[in-house]
Amino acid sequence: MTEFTEILPHKGLMDGVADAVGVPVEAFRLLLTIVAGYPLAAFYLKFIAIIHDKTVHHMFFAGCGAGLCYFNYGHDTYHSLVAILTTYFLVLFLRKKAQIFLAINFVFHMSYLLLGYFFTSSNDYDILWTMPHCILVLRMIGFGFDITDGLKEESELSKDQKETALKEPPSLLELFAFAYFPSGFLVGPQFPYRRYQAFVNGQFRQHEGSLNAGVRRFGAGAFYLIVCQVGLSYFPDSYFLTPEFAEVAFIKKIYYLGFWAKFSLYKYISCWLLTEGALICIGLTYKGEDKNGQPDWSGCSNVKLKLLESGNTMEHYVQSFNVNTNQWVGQYIYKRLKFLNNRTISYGAALGFLAVWHGYHSGYYMTFLMEYMVVSTEKQITRFYTKVVLPKWGHILNNSDIYKLLYFIVMKSYNICFMGWCLTAFVFLKWERWIVVYGAVNYYGFIFLILWAAFYHTHHYFFRSSSRRQAGEDEKIDDKSTENITEQEKKPEDKKSD
Repeated sequence: MTEFTEILPHKGLMDGVADAVGVPVEAFRLLLTIVAGYPLAAFYLKFIAIIHDKTVHHMFFAGCGAGLCYFNYGHDTYHSLVAILTTYFLVLFLRKKAQIFLAINFVFHMSYLLLGYFFTSSNDYDILWTMPHCILVLRMIGFGFDITDGLKEESELSKDQKETALKEPPSLLELFAFAYFPSGFLVGPQFPYRRYQAFVNGQFRQHEGSLNAGVRRFGAGAFYLIVCQVGLSYFPDSYFLTPEFAEVAFIKKIYYLGFWAKFSLYKYISCWLLTEGALICIGLTYKGEDKNGQPDWSGCSNVKLKLLESGNTMEHYVQSFNVNTNQWVGQYIYKRLKFLNNRTISYGAALGFLAVWHGYHSGYYMTFLMEYMVVSTEKQITRFYTKVVLPKWGHILNNSDIYKLLYFIVMKSYNICFMGWCLTAFVFLKWERWIVVYGAVNYYGFIFLILWAAFYHTHHYFFRSSSRRQAGEDEKIDDKSTENITEQEKKPEDKKSD
């Protein structure tokens, strides 16, 4: 207690508590802000939700969100104010010039964010104003697309666009409330203005069960936060840059790296779960009814826990991690590039956008390059397994309990070990750091991908050549058969003519 009180006069209350807990003060403020979503939800439902004047609702959300932003980032809150005001005035003056509006809105927000990264970034993942700002950038860009979609005829819109298009732009207060929505502006999730509008209009309020669902999500978030803290205490990031780690046996190293990656992921997952719990409690996340006719509160879910923990491939991680951001990129980037008529280019552009959105660090670009390469490799392995292995050996393998056990062990080992490889660059960010870790584990990810590519394309080449030769022989046989049939058909005629 003496040590705790000595800290307070020198650093202030928040710094003293954060030091006592053993976390950076920025992370402690972030956690408090996320958890604040729960009492705010209770206050809203008790006192604000019953008020018919929607202006009061908008003022509550705008005021609470802006206040929490100031609590975390002080005067740097002006960056988000500039972003929101810019989009509002662009809508006001350029809304009907859709292409010009979209271009200016997109370029402004991405340029502002990248300039922010340029002036503030360090060697670590920084908890600065740029963190909520990157969430705001996606929200304002998506909002811009929704505004222009509202100018189109219904027949011109896709199913997703029909659900998010805005026929009339909101007021400045409404836009502030949407942008600063508590428990939604700091770490996500992304949701369209139409969802916020439906929530404020009371369309979700008649459904019961949000409190229980929200508390369960809070419990899951707290559990993952504890596991993360305990796990990273055994495997801190700094350990993997040391000579001691490089001297560990190879198999141990790649498993250590894999478990460290899981614990590092839990840092993000715990924040998303705690945030989602608060959004469920306030009632924003209603998605309809599930197959049992019960309310489904997963409308803002940013992680699919069951798939995350039971999945065996990197594609499962992609599908279960940061779900709302991936859906946003799919709707506003990938699908908008449909005119290119090439899924590979559209997918590459979407991953490129995500890398740029994260910042300048080389680790982001390496991570998304690895995602593209590893997921593509997994699809090749799946095709090879189903088209080559199973047709020949499936009747034996599927009836073997030993094979099923080995298959489970191999897939889980792959899941753990390659997660470590893929997340390394994302966490260590700088080339001079993540390349040290790659070197310590003998670049096993690169080696595996290269060896598989060589095997797959070689097999594919010879298999196709063999198939072509076989097809040529079959064609010759067919030709001979046709000739024989023709001769047989001619013989009766010849006999008759004789």
